[in-house]
Amino acid sequence: MTRYSELYACVYAKEFPAQAMLRLRPDLRDKPFIVMEGEPPLQHVCALNRRASWLGVVRGMTRVEIDTFPAVELLSRSRKEEAATKAALLECAGGFSPRVEVRSEDYVFLCVIDIAGTEKLFGSADVLAGSLLNRIEALGITGCVTVSSNFHSAVSLAKGLSLSSRIKIIPQGEESSALASLPLTVLDLTAEQAETFSFWGISTLEMLAALPEKELIARMGQDGQRLRRLARGELPHFFQPVEPAFTLEEHMELDSPVELLDSLLFVVAVMLDQLILRAQTRILTLASIAITLSLEGGMTHTRAVRPALPTNDKQLWIKLLHLDLEAHPPCAAILSLTLQAEPGSTSKVQLGLFSPQLPDPMRLDVTLARIRAIVGEDYVGRAVLKDTHQPDRFRMEPFTVSRGSVSTAVPTQPRSALRQLRPAESISVTIQDQCPRAFVFRGRHYIVEHIYGPWLTGGGWWNATQWGLEQWDIVARAKDNILLYCCLVRDLRRACWQMAALYD
Repeated sequence: MTRYSELYACVYAKEFPAQAMLRLRPDLRDKPFIVMEGEPPLQHVCALNRRASWLGVVRGMTRVEIDTFPAVELLSRSRKEEAATKAALLECAGGFSPRVEVRSEDYVFLCVIDIAGTEKLFGSADVLAGSLLNRIEALGITGCVTVSSNFHSAVSLAKGLSLSSRIKIIPQGEESSALASLPLTVLDLTAEQAETFSFWGISTLEMLAALPEKELIARMGQDGQRLRRLARGELPHFFQPVEPAFTLEEHMELDSPVELLDSLLFVVAVMLDQLILRAQTRILTLASIAITLSLEGGMTHTRAVRPALPTNDKQLWIKLLHLDLEAHPPCAAILSLTLQAEPGSTSKVQLGLFSPQLPDPMRLDVTLARIRAIVGEDYVGRAVLKDTHQPDRFRMEPFTVSRGSVSTAVPTQPRSALRQLRPAESISVTIQDQCPRAFVFRGRHYIVEHIYGPWLTGGGWWNATQWGLEQWDIVARAKDNILLYCCLVRDLRRACWQMAALYD
């Protein structure tokens, strides 16, 4: 296996504005499609697919000219969708090497990856190029990959590669012959340079490379020498890698305002496919998803869902988002939507050898979402005690599933049998010498035989939530000889009595 001190893979995608729109609209792939740019009535075609070009559509056509092609589907250009697509492609490239340089232009995507020394990880250059192209196509982008030991040779070849050739490898030392048949347009000439070469009859890189160097410098200066070295594949390059942040985000502008939630879920399903694919390439899962809806009138509607465990189950995410949006619907028609996902690690729960199988946490998430839609957000979860001595003071938190081993040990410490009354029941109490002597509970009159207390508790004296309680443990007997072991509580602020618990 040949090892190169320098080796570059170039990823090139033409008609990028159109491809960014088609990535989340697979139903338009088999139709003539164009992207319009500009403000009405000065709109013009900035990108198109192959089927539209077959009909005779070219870039730069106005809206009036496009109206003569009734079969062509058209959309307005979306910079946000292009930014999301570009981020996805850079994440894909970063999976093969951390050194990625971006050379994109307005209507094309182009990046170069430094793949020197990656043979043991991804195989030879042709194997890596095939894997890279498959990853790109999985994102819904049609492009090509070229590999060369010279940076500029890989870029020039990618720009001049035909659609029938998706992968091209230039052996080291054969850059000049590989670039010979390419047109001069791959060098990004200025208008003055293009006019000069046209007067000279120079149309290919082979013809430019054959020009004598000294005479070319005398007529065009140092730019002439640089262009000649580009044509020969000899110009060195100082690599300038970028470090894009890893963000799982997808954005889509809707073709028309959407009011029905079911119609919106079709779009969400396509966007979830892309988020899950991007997470899986990094061996990650989706821990939470936030959906932001842009509404008519300039308003936005944001909701977020977080299951008990991170997952890449698309149907689960669709169901959770559906239930959440049904419980909290937007107040106007939807113009665009954005999905932002928080990555998480894959979840594994280690069970003991004889431990019972736990229920599927994903089914629990859907069940809880349905319950929330009925009773409300603040009434579903697990109760967590607050840092206070006030009885029955707790907050609701989302359910969580432990990621460690499941303990099956049974506590051996004895516990008192107590039936807590929630809510506590109001009772009528007879007081003598500041102590309860009799009370009426559930229509029955009781005489106190033994009394223990009182135990005073209080708190919140520093703010408006001040509270104070007086608790008594009592043994009482009714007329029919029924004994009752109970706990009476008096609210010192409201001067009322309640039955808080019964002892068995």
